[in-house]
Amino acid sequence: MIRVLEAILSRAVTHGALEIVGSDGRLRRFGDGMGNPVRARFVDAATERAIVLDPELKFGEAFMDGKMIVEQGSIYDLLDVLLGNLRGDSQPTWPAKLRGMWRVATRRLRQHNTEKRARRNVAHHYDLDGALYRLFLDADRQYSCAYFEQPNDDIESAQLAKKRHLAAKLMISPGQRVLDIGCGWGGLGLYLADVCEADVTGVTLSEEQYGVANARAAERGLSDRARFELRDYRSLEGPFDRIVSVGMFEHVGVGHFDEYFAKAKQLLKPDGIMVLHSIGRFDGPGDTNSWIQKYIFPGGYIPALSEVVPVIERQRLITTDIEILRLHYAETLRAWRERFLARREEAKALYDERFCRMWEFYLAASETAFRHQDMMNFQIQFARHQHAVPLTRDYIFQEEERLREREQARTSLRLAGE
Repeated sequence: MIRVLEAILSRAVTHGALEIVGSDGRLRRFGDGMGNPVRARFVDAATERAIVLDPELKFGEAFMDGKMIVEQGSIYDLLDVLLGNLRGDSQPTWPAKLRGMWRVATRRLRQHNTEKRARRNVAHHYDLDGALYRLFLDADRQYSCAYFEQPNDDIESAQLAKKRHLAAKLMISPGQRVLDIGCGWGGLGLYLADVCEADVTGVTLSEEQYGVANARAAERGLSDRARFELRDYRSLEGPFDRIVSVGMFEHVGVGHFDEYFAKAKQLLKPDGIMVLHSIGRFDGPGDTNSWIQKYIFPGGYIPALSEVVPVIERQRLITTDIEILRLHYAETLRAWRERFLARREEAKALYDERFCRMWEFYLAASETAFRHQDMMNFQIQFARHQHAVPLTRDYIFQEEERLREREQARTSLRLAGE
């Protein structure tokens, strides 16, 4: 089977320097030899065979299980060479086409996220030991794409800029009721309650996030206007002046898109505004990577805009702004990966070596997907009435400047109180 793998790599890898040591002990080289060589070794023939038959799932499993060992470079370097050569535009083999057709045909079943199933899927990822996320996230525990205003911004500045950018699009006045669907550990909701002086309700299905978010609100003296609930968004009653959702739509499932936007419309006041921030794909409708679905985000799906905008239209909502964030998540994931690796031994103490390899693969594969494989983020602003926002986008930048001043004023007040 190593001969089949060799033939595949010979055709696919034309740039860079990739070295593969097969289970037979023989070294094989691929690419044009430019750059630092990356070398991987397969422990046995069964691993080679599994990767040829199902590379999307078995490649990651081989790394997790120590059956594929990266001897020179890192798993990120290996994925960077492989995906950098493929770049999503190579023609798949007929078995890959057949698997893809079957997965697209059955994706609604795998993404059938009832309230019970959605809670279970969320717990799989977000109810891990909270100490794990503190190893690599920013101080505010923002677990979604940051917004890099400048190329050299650190992750703390970029995550603050993301919150400010979203708040500017929401155009919040003091006292307005704001709903945060999928509130995470409460960072965005606390920002909106503190800096924007909004009355915030956040919802999550993660017990870990629910406890942390409310504890943070109490610690900062914001419990009177920042409340976080352990409940499904589908059970909420409105109305709200503003709704925001960051990094949650990827867990909805394509079969529930109409349900999601119908509920958003029901919860939103006639003159209200909603901003949806989600991972998206440039290459049209598809399916979730099988390794990601099995080990990281069961029930998840990254949508194409062509799947989302028609649903917004069917619900008779008005799309008022769309922004595409192209490489912002690649830079976010790079920062997370570097921070995770710097504290890898602490993660190993929380779990084990296999978990660390799984997490390293997840961060590296996600980053390279955003660099090479048609992944991006989008922010869609929509309303029930087209007069809900100004005629031009200038208000966003003006509001960001106002919010910067508010942030500085709030920081000064806290320092004075200390």
